[in-house]
Amino acid sequence: MKQMTKSLALLAAASGVVFGVLTPLSASASSGAQALKWTKCEGSGLDPRQRCATVSVPMDYADPDGPRIEIAVSRIRSENPDARRGALLLIPGGPGGDSMNDPSRKGQKLPQSVRDAYDLIGFAPRGMAPSTAVDCGLEQRDLARTTLLPWPSADGSVDATMAAGKRVSDACERNGGELLRHISTLNEARDLDRVRAALGERKVSVWGVSYGTYVTDAYLQLFPRRTDRVVLDSNDNPDPVLAERAWLAAFERGAEDNFPEFAKWASAPGNPDRLADTAAEVRPLFLRLAARLDREPIPWPGANPEELNGNVLRQSMLDSFYDPDDYPALAKLILAARKGTVPPAPAGPPEAVLQNVTAVAAATICNDVDWPNDPAVYREGVAKSRVAFPLTGGMPRNAMACPSWPWEPKEAPVHVSDQGPSNILMVQNERDPATPLSGALKLREALGRRAVMVLNDSTGHDAYLDNGTACGDATVSRFLATGKRPAADLYCE
Repeated sequence: MKQMTKSLALLAAASGVVFGVLTPLSASASSGAQALKWTKCEGSGLDPRQRCATVSVPMDYADPDGPRIEIAVSRIRSENPDARRGALLLIPGGPGGDSMNDPSRKGQKLPQSVRDAYDLIGFAPRGMAPSTAVDCGLEQRDLARTTLLPWPSADGSVDATMAAGKRVSDACERNGGELLRHISTLNEARDLDRVRAALGERKVSVWGVSYGTYVTDAYLQLFPRRTDRVVLDSNDNPDPVLAERAWLAAFERGAEDNFPEFAKWASAPGNPDRLADTAAEVRPLFLRLAARLDREPIPWPGANPEELNGNVLRQSMLDSFYDPDDYPALAKLILAARKGTVPPAPAGPPEAVLQNVTAVAAATICNDVDWPNDPAVYREGVAKSRVAFPLTGGMPRNAMACPSWPWEPKEAPVHVSDQGPSNILMVQNERDPATPLSGALKLREALGRRAVMVLNDSTGHDAYLDNGTACGDATVSRFLATGKRPAADLYCE
């Protein structure tokens, strides 16, 4: 944190910070008022009504007259101008996600009343193509899922993950460019306010999902009076000190919340991918298989890494828990591995996309908050996690690239407050692997009177119009269309 004081002073001069409380840039509302040139969007399968443009923003908000970057935005206009209320920002998960195609795809799941009320707005966060993009030029092995999430070695050692983090950090310092230093959640929120101004909107409504809830938290911190109706879907823990370290740790709880549902499915009579006769047998079966694959990996040509080991199985478990529709893929992998075989290697995104996503994710996570440098911190955390939460093998308390990251955070993490308009509706699934209920409840507490929470008796990530409930979907749709929220927190069965 040695550069923190100087950096905060620069930001204070640029943005009007008073007594350590971040306030919006005084020029933000007017300086973003640029003439947008809407053109046909690139890509296939898009709604022909969707149009794209770019918004110019400062690369460094502490140097507003310095170099600039482009933020790509997309829009489908309200389908009924007479009923139009404003713009609805679709804020994606990640970090490393974008919502450029969401007006055409996800947005069209919205009921007619919501599509009439809003222009649907997608965007690519700073660093994400087709916005001004970054790339660290990482080695192929460092793009593996079991490296991107810091799975420790089979014996619990953190040495390999610390080494991988150092390789990633060195590559980003060497190849990432100046923009990489200025990718953060707070800067993404500042960019969104420039988008708001460029759209000519005094206020915007928001649908933030997963990491997008944290971006929305940042927007609420910086610009609390510029939001209309706010939906927070699949909610991140807003820990004001740990930030993304708390999200990583949440996987151990999320896996435990979800595994019983998988076990019931995997033991159901008539299931063609049935793993056991009873739900109680599935967990020990999984743990035994993961331990065996730790000792005796199965070659897996074309995969990254090119073997099915215990951590690849554990990562596949987490991936499948995002959506119960993916349970069969996990069961098929388990059945194959028990026979000593593997299915075809899973297809991944193009390397250029993976390089871009990984660079943005690493920069956001490491620029948002300072991580301990001492490997002993992670060694102790992994050891405790492996005992208490064996499904996730210690990964949630391990180190990412951040202990070796070459730059210090420029600001304190996002601070969620109960001060501001009471215009927030949270929607949360009870059994979510990535943003578990335990973290969502911390956000609910932090927002206080500003929010009402809809809790779904449901399993999986992404609650609204995806893995939630009909009751929850109807409640959120009604709020977006009419502004009506439940009088108190609501449980939807």
